[in-house]
Amino acid sequence: MAQDDDFHPRLGRIGNKGRGSGKRFLGRVLAAANLARGGAGRAGKSGFSGSRIGRGSGVGRVLGSRGKYGGAHSRRVIVKASIVRLAGKGAAAAAAHLRYLQRDGTTREGERGTLYSRFDNEADGKAFQERGAGDGHQFRFIVSPEDGDQYDDLKPLTRRLMDRMEQDLGTKLDWVAVDHYNTGHPHTHIVVRGKDDRGADLVIAKDYMTKGLRERAIELVDLDLGPRSEREVETTLRAEVEAERLTSIDRSLLKTADAQREVDASGRDAFDQTLRAGRLVKLARLGMAEPVEGTRYRLAEGLEETLRRMGERGDIIRTMQREITSAGVERAVSDQVIHEPGATVARPMVGRVLAHGLSDEHADRHYLIVDAADGRSHYLDVGSARGLPLDNYQLSPGSVVHIEPLKATVRPSDRVIAEVAAENGGRYDVDLHLRHDPGASEAFAQTHVRRLEAMRRGGGAVTRERSGQWVIAPDHLDRVMAWEEKQLRDRPVAITGLSTLPLEKLVDVEAASWIDRRLAGQGQRGAGGKGLDQGGRESLEPVAGADPEIGAGSLRDAGFGRDLREVMARRRQWLMAQGFAQDEETGLFPKGMIQALERRDLLRAARQLATELDLPFEEAKQGGRIEGIYRRPVDLVSGRFALIERAHDFTLVPWKPMLERKAGQAVSGLMRGDEVNWSVGRGRGGPSIS
Repeated sequence: MAQDDDFHPRLGRIGNKGRGSGKRFLGRVLAAANLARGGAGRAGKSGFSGSRIGRGSGVGRVLGSRGKYGGAHSRRVIVKASIVRLAGKGAAAAAAHLRYLQRDGTTREGERGTLYSRFDNEADGKAFQERGAGDGHQFRFIVSPEDGDQYDDLKPLTRRLMDRMEQDLGTKLDWVAVDHYNTGHPHTHIVVRGKDDRGADLVIAKDYMTKGLRERAIELVDLDLGPRSEREVETTLRAEVEAERLTSIDRSLLKTADAQREVDASGRDAFDQTLRAGRLVKLARLGMAEPVEGTRYRLAEGLEETLRRMGERGDIIRTMQREITSAGVERAVSDQVIHEPGATVARPMVGRVLAHGLSDEHADRHYLIVDAADGRSHYLDVGSARGLPLDNYQLSPGSVVHIEPLKATVRPSDRVIAEVAAENGGRYDVDLHLRHDPGASEAFAQTHVRRLEAMRRGGGAVTRERSGQWVIAPDHLDRVMAWEEKQLRDRPVAITGLSTLPLEKLVDVEAASWIDRRLAGQGQRGAGGKGLDQGGRESLEPVAGADPEIGAGSLRDAGFGRDLREVMARRRQWLMAQGFAQDEETGLFPKGMIQALERRDLLRAARQLATELDLPFEEAKQGGRIEGIYRRPVDLVSGRFALIERAHDFTLVPWKPMLERKAGQAVSGLMRGDEVNWSVGRGRGGPSIS
């Protein structure tokens, strides 16, 4: 009779882990799906890719196949779609994006853009953000009909398109939109909440995102304007023959090229052959194709990417010409410098902002055009909105900024973290650090913790256990370098706002301006306080101080360089007339001049705030404790200060980026020199933010 504890092992072959033990449940499901479909392909190849998951998958496939066989007479519409995660800083970035879409100069009359929705011509952006406060994601679409200039108003088209989208997806959508007419092609930005009409997460199939919505837009534009005539089609194609960008003719050539990238100029008919032959001759002149034999040509390696970049450069040149002309600046083409996306400036520069805008509205990448001290206008890709440390008003035309190139690098703190972890089984925390280096202070060790926390929030390859210890991989330094390079793509340069006032306003201002600090040979403290590193986090070291390349002897006598030279001379005379500076022979800038000017600026602002807050102002004392509620930043000519409200009064102290996360919360710190060492969190006295 069998007993409960009887056990009969069944031995299998050596190395056999049992049926299915090598696959996770999801892997077995996908394998079964592949088998049921009659194929065994892998994801991303012939197997499951996930493109059909979500609402609208069937409609998307049908509409997408329609595009394959649609005639050349259909109207063309470009639709760019993206999904934006709202976790962490995503919500703040989404709010900033919505504000930016409503910026000035986007309507036909050059006025401020206005949000609208299904029923309202003036939608409430704040209410839309509040409704989406708990959403995990949102959808963004840019709809740009090629013939958008033939519409007096794009709102009816957008509303009909969103009605069709709701029918295709089987749910009502919560959306707002804004029309832009500030480019050669009028277009519409649409922001859709990531929730359906039942409050569940909205998942839209990839097929519909990439193909379906575009075909719906083409369908509506065709109904409104009618199909393109034969003459319109031929005119468009003829214009593409000489275009220095990627065209539909190029795509056709690439499709018919053989393994050796050779293609024949012959076409379906005489007109098609004329287009292909003419385009191949143009590509040969550009060095992107070479004749082989008869009517055959060999296309250059990377033809598609090269032509795409040429098109982007052409767009940049047109943008520069437009913005420089509208700013009233006379600048020869030879004095216009384009810093290609992905490249960075060679050295720091100081200049006046001529324009700030979106270079890629789909990817939310920004550009600056700066009239620099070298007398030239510079176009710079300054990365995504997440990497911009300054508010839009600090980058408005006329503002003065300091721009410094960034590079991916492994910091000394990263090496220390790796050393401590190597001695402690791949673990790091403050106690282990102090045991590794008894001479280090706890505040110094906390700077390493902040570095790890920044990497963790930024998707870096570090994890933190519940105990507070950090798990550090053996290849930590390689991971740091990869993370730094990723951060660099979002923010290739560091930008410090020096002044939102025009240069001429700084001649007689009773404040410590950035010009005064440079005249006195001190580092700047601009509107951003200390510098920010690649991820928009507070840097362990301040931004470089005085910039030798803008010294009075090196300013070019043109543009911003000439204006800055004149303002510096006039400011020097004003300082001497006011008794802040002496004759050059006896020492032009006495000790304490900057502090005296800064105090005047601070007291003037404090008097205004005292009336507004109905509280008396108390100056912060050196070495004194600063405790209270951080309310908001206060921007003065002398720099950015933090408003700290206390029980019976308030004070103003130098601002730091980390304070923005503490708005409305209690903060504590120690005033030392011209900065505050803040203490946040709990622990042995609380970690210091210096």
